[in-house]
Amino acid sequence: MKGAAICVALFILLPLMAAIWPAMNARLALIPTAHAKMRQDKLTIVSAAGGTEHSFKVEIASTDQEKALGLMYRTALSDGEGMLFPYPAERPLQMWMRNTYISLDMLFIRADGTIARIEERADPLSDRVISSGSAVLAVLEIPGGASARLGIKPGDKVRYPVFSEAGGQ
Repeated sequence: MKGAAICVALFILLPLMAAIWPAMNARLALIPTAHAKMRQDKLTIVSAAGGTEHSFKVEIASTDQEKALGLMYRTALSDGEGMLFPYPAERPLQMWMRNTYISLDMLFIRADGTIARIEERADPLSDRVISSGSAVLAVLEIPGGASARLGIKPGDKVRYPVFSEAGGQ
């Protein structure tokens, strides 16, 4: 009797598993890459008010695949760390927090390195669209609350090679 029950269960479960396996495999295959670090570099934010500098070790989301993944599935982001999303030309940008487990500050940065807008403490796991509000060249994501804690404000400058000589380097 027990053997027959196992056979019936397998008869039902195996086709079901075969049908959902591609979707499961795609999701499971994505998770390990979320924890694989992208290319890393350093950037500096300089206060427009008084020259105070803050350095960050950032991962660079260069490819479309890296940008789509971003900081999804991460469970921690230390102070002094972040992720930079550079784009080839200034344009209005939109971000969201789908599958992102940690709160983030999003700094929207113009081509000259000026921070145009900051979205503070974006809600984890939210599908709410967060807009840049104007044309920007990049987005820097740092731990939620870091902007306020460090006194980073719109108008401050980000120094990094993708930003023009006029404001970034």
